[in-house]
Amino acid sequence: MRNLSTASADGFGEVPRLDSRALRSALGQFATGVTVVTTRDRNGDFVGLTANSFGALSLDPPLIVWSLRLSSGNLRAFQDVERFVVNVLTDSQVDISRLFASSTPDKFGSVAHAENQYGLPFLHGAAAWFECRRVSQQVAGDHCLFIAEVEHFANADGAPLLFHGGAYFTLGSRL
Repeated sequence: MRNLSTASADGFGEVPRLDSRALRSALGQFATGVTVVTTRDRNGDFVGLTANSFGALSLDPPLIVWSLRLSSGNLRAFQDVERFVVNVLTDSQVDISRLFASSTPDKFGSVAHAENQYGLPFLHGAAAWFECRRVSQQVAGDHCLFIAEVEHFANADGAPLLFHGGAYFTLGSRL
């Protein structure tokens, strides 16, 4: 079951092209955790967004990776700063995920948070926090990949919030 169409590629004839809507649907079958990535921009304002593109990259050195669409209004803020915090949300924080996925201007006004030693916000009640220093960023397709070293982290009890097929889920039974 392949979802391909054809397109010309600079005189090289017909080249298979993936159906982007079908690809997005297929990628949505991969369940992910939900995070809110936060920082403070050059003007000193808090910036935060919901991301499910977060992943572990390496334990030695401790590296994580996440990505952000090039069309995001928050892209410049994250490209311009060295540090950020990845907050792993619990299943009771669906409203926080929706808030940080929205265009609401003051996202931090109604969310309990504190600041780390660099003045970066981390969210109360998260399942885990990763305070990170960016070591690399690069454009890949329609996203910017951020690779960062974990400088500090903490975790708490709480089931993670999951995202699958365009909807939120809670953790099911242990198998």
